[in-house]
Amino acid sequence: MENTELEKSKAFIIVEILEYIPNSVVIKTIIKKTTGNISAVSFDSGESLSGRISPFDNFIQVIDGKAEVLIDSASHMLDTGHSIIIPAHTINEIKEI
Repeated sequence: MENTELEKSKAFIIVEILEYIPNSVVIKTIIKKTTGNISAVSFDSGESLSGRISPFDNFIQVIDGKAEVLIDSASHMLDTGHSIIIPAHTINEIKEI
């Protein structure tokens, strides 16, 4: 799992910097600060991030494909281009479908 911040003042296209690795979840950190991070995440089919609780709100946007986002057990189905904000201090899971 790569987790290195991107270079500042340099343009990038997010879909071109994301890696898709079989049977993996890959996290690419865009900005890392003590007040919160911005990360891009790629999932292989059937992979997920589960049982997470963050002290910050989390903005999720599906760049390609489909995902199920569970927030305190409530299911939200997202397609390419859809977004959702996961409130801080909630149990959440993100699954590629």
